[in-house]
Amino acid sequence: MSTLSGILSIANQSLQAQQTGLDVVANNIANVNTTGYSRQVANLVEQAPFQGASSGGGVAVDSIQSVRDSVLEIRLNQENSTQGSLTSMQQQLAPVEAMFSTSGGAGLGTAIDGFFSSLQQLSTDPSSGSQRQAVISAAGTMAQTFQQVAGGLSQQQAGADQEVVQGVSQVNALLTQIAGLNTQVAEAENSQQNPGAIIDQRTNAMRSLSSLMSFNVSAGSNGQLTLTTASGGALVVGSTAAALTTQTAPTGVQDVMLAGTDVTAAIASSGGGSLAGDIQARDQVLPQLSAQLDQLASGLATAVNAQNALGYTPAGVSGGNLFTAPPATGAAKAMALATTDPNAIAASGDGTPGDNTNVLALEGLQQQTIAGGQTPDTAYAGIVSGIGSTIAAANTQQQASQLVLTQLQNQRDAVSGVSLDQESIQLQQFQSAYEAAARVVTTLNTLASLAVNLGKD
Repeated sequence: MSTLSGILSIANQSLQAQQTGLDVVANNIANVNTTGYSRQVANLVEQAPFQGASSGGGVAVDSIQSVRDSVLEIRLNQENSTQGSLTSMQQQLAPVEAMFSTSGGAGLGTAIDGFFSSLQQLSTDPSSGSQRQAVISAAGTMAQTFQQVAGGLSQQQAGADQEVVQGVSQVNALLTQIAGLNTQVAEAENSQQNPGAIIDQRTNAMRSLSSLMSFNVSAGSNGQLTLTTASGGALVVGSTAAALTTQTAPTGVQDVMLAGTDVTAAIASSGGGSLAGDIQARDQVLPQLSAQLDQLASGLATAVNAQNALGYTPAGVSGGNLFTAPPATGAAKAMALATTDPNAIAASGDGTPGDNTNVLALEGLQQQTIAGGQTPDTAYAGIVSGIGSTIAAANTQQQASQLVLTQLQNQRDAVSGVSLDQESIQLQQFQSAYEAAARVVTTLNTLASLAVNLGKD
């Protein structure tokens, strides 16, 4: 190759390389505000010298590479899963906390205190018809409040169950999307095209998936990824996506199934994603609260009925049940008055009219360990305290997780994000190199023209 043609070829290659570099920079600048975009770089390589050339062979674009840290992306997904679980737990328990709030809640604590306060008032005048009616009214209010709170917990559990069903649907849509993007990445790799934009879409889809559930990632062939559950179940393998399904459990809630295997407990124990938070609230926290509420309701109803049976009514007969006998389960939701007759209250301890010994014993139940080894007030306070502690822990962990997530996102932006200052420098460098190569081409054209016309004059 002649010297002039060799130099011209080098200059042309440089023009193409610098033009590609300008295109990459322009694309970076255009996507500076695009969520999940990974900065691209044009990798330039020196060409081998032409045959017979004494210098190098110029420059060429070896590849266009998206700058990303795969380990950092995995950490972001993991922390995003933690964030999703804690946020879901907060959302599920916030309404429950409101139910037990002393200011705007159902007022169960007040209703219990009101019932025992009415008994104390009756003890001052056991023959008073109005005081007896006040006890019946207070007992009815307490029973209705137990029903209201129990119904609220049941509704919240049903809502969490529906969230699980919706979450499964969202997971399936994302798994299908990721499998499709896996296929596109492989096709781009096989055709020697830049898959950067497709990989960014897949990364964004995986970030969305991580907010729903935790998963493990491993690399496959041709740039494809394999996704598995924390327990090893396949979610995405190449271009194939699995599908989660739901199945009604004996308890009435929807279990999550994968390839015929119940993975509900595995998802919950992973502690990652809103699915885990919803399942934990539905299957653990809310049932535990319901059980504690049932224990309190059952203890109260049973103790009041037993004590009332030891006394005598104004008619001189033994007292009967004031509350319906509590069932083995669901005592709070089933709590109701067994009678609305004020004279059913057995205030007397010996059948003497005006005697208040038994009504004092009824009032004294407030200080007796009748609810799972605790007094009614202590048992109720324990329920309220437990809710507060659970929410406080979720809030603290959520805030800590958010700080970690922010730090990881900042690290990701430092590695993969677009810096306009840096891109401006790159733009100037490619522009200057392009202009210089253009001047070489212009100069060579001039020299070639002079050589062609040499001696014609």
